[in-house]
Parts: sequence; structure tokens; C-alpha cells
Amino acid sequence: MKSKMTMLAVLAGATGLYAQNPLTTELKQNYAQVKALVTKAADDMPDADYGFVPGPGSRTYGVAVAHIAAVQAGLCGMASGKEGPKIDENKGSKAEATAALKTAFDFCDPIYAAATDADATKLVKMFGRDRTMFGVLDFGVIHDNEMYGTLAVYLRAKAKVPPSSAGRGNMGKKKE
Repeated sequence: MKSKMTMLAVLAGATGLYAQNPLTTELKQNYAQVKALVTKAADDMPDADYGFVPGPGSRTYGVAVAHIAAVQAGLCGMASGKEGPKIDENKGSKAEATAALKTAFDFCDPIYAAATDADATKLVKMFGRDRTMFGVLDFGVIHDNEMYGTLAVYLRAKAKVPPSSAGRGNMGKKKE
């Protein structure tokens, strides 16, 4: 009985927080999800495959990871008005790219965490245009999801299962 009451209290508190800031609560959930997927995808590719290029005109896996970091840090800087870390997108070794990703997420985490619905409509500059803070941070989540899709294809090309598909058993496979 006591554990049921505790669970109800936790759920009621979470529901209350969600009701106060529904937009930024979802934004934070989406950011946490894509951050976890991108970080795991970066960790899952072996060092030797960070130079893998699937075809002409494509980035290496490592440069794709560094690109995610550079864009994420830049967007968080725009949303917050703070100077973001400078990340070199061309440093694509596993050590360099994963360090850049950590730097970017460490910079962004408190910016996403502090966002409230009241802040969401604050106008900031993104690439010279007026955008809401919410729009800039949401664009970061959208970009990270798009780039995660790219990382997933690279992982599959190297016979690795992307983090979002791991643990799903035979889902989607042909039955013989």
C-alpha cells in the first residue's frame, strides 16, 4: 500500500510539472532521448571505422559525429546568448569526435534544463533571423535526430545495430 501511495505521489508531481511547462517538458524529453541515441551511436562504432565513408561526397563517420557536436553547441549558444564552445567539425577520430560531443552536450544540458514555457517565446537570433528560443532548441533536436538517422545507416553498413533498434529481437526481419 505504501509503495502504491509513493508511486501516486511521484506521478502526481510529474503531471503537475508537465502541466506547468508542457512545451519545454516535451522539448527536454526529446533532447534527452536524441542525446542518448547519438552518444550511444558514437560509442558503438569502433575506432577503426570512424574514417568510414559510405560513398563519394559523404562525411566520414567521425566527421558526422563532430558535425552534430558543432551544430548542437552553436544552436545552444544562439538560444542562450552565451558563447558556445568552438568545435572543429573536421576532427573526426573517435577520441576527438566523442570528446566534442561531450563538450557540446555538457554546454547544452543546463540550457535545455533551464528552459521554461515562459522563456520559450523569447526572441533570439538564429543565422541572422529572429526565432524563438524554443524554435532554436527544437531545431537542435530535429537536427540531431536527422543526423542520428545518418549515423544509423553508417552503423548498419558496418553490420552494427543502431541503438534505437537494439534489443528488438527479430522485429522487421523476413521469416524464412
